[in-house]
Amino acid sequence: MAYETINFKTEGGIARLTLNRPDRLNSFTVQMHEEVADALGNLADVRVLVLTGAGRGFCGGQDLNDRAVAPGQSVDLGHSVETYYNPLIRRLTSLPLPVIARVNGVAAGAGANIALACDIVVAAKSAKFIQSFASIGLIPDSGGTWVLPRLVGQARALGLALTAEPLPAERAAEWGLIWKAVDEEALDAEVDALAARFASAPTRGLAAIKRMIRQSWGHSLDEELDLQRDAMRELGMSQDYKEGVAAFMEKRSPNFTGR
Repeated sequence: MAYETINFKTEGGIARLTLNRPDRLNSFTVQMHEEVADALGNLADVRVLVLTGAGRGFCGGQDLNDRAVAPGQSVDLGHSVETYYNPLIRRLTSLPLPVIARVNGVAAGAGANIALACDIVVAAKSAKFIQSFASIGLIPDSGGTWVLPRLVGQARALGLALTAEPLPAERAAEWGLIWKAVDEEALDAEVDALAARFASAPTRGLAAIKRMIRQSWGHSLDEELDLQRDAMRELGMSQDYKEGVAAFMEKRSPNFTGR
């Protein structure tokens, strides 16, 4: 597929997917959804994914001009959520590799929750996260109502969702909503260092960490202990574990292959 609304490239085990509609704050259209889905289906040999936006913002959510509905008319938003946004969130959270959100500016509506669906969010201090749904009579979709109270607690989740007030990146980091807020000029170096680190890391182990932490919400402690046993048994047979132990014993840097 020749992409028109995104940029996508892979190199050295790192995939970089850039939402590329800067004149519309990288807001989603049907075409962008289809192109993102296609890119996410082409991650063979990739060991880390970086998701970001072009220009001055990360993503403004849904492009309301793409609805093809006249003002005052009804539209089936459930169809849009079920067809496009839900599959995207499920894909990002289940990819067997780390996903880094590089938030370079405003992340609003579904754009904010797409960022929060990534495993690690690094944002410029000038960035803002806005749960803008209440302003037009909607609820935080794209996982918003699920992830917000789990990350920041019910009181702050309700405040963010009901008021639609922008949350500065530094406060988002203080609240535990994101991993880190950095100076704008340091954003690329921070994200690149993380991506390089993950690209040379034991990918199967990272994928297992991601899967188990994300799924642990639905497990009791006893269930989780059994799952930890099973995961350790499986990973203990991996080439990366053997390489990691050998490198430690031989006092050298490991050469992980992701297997």
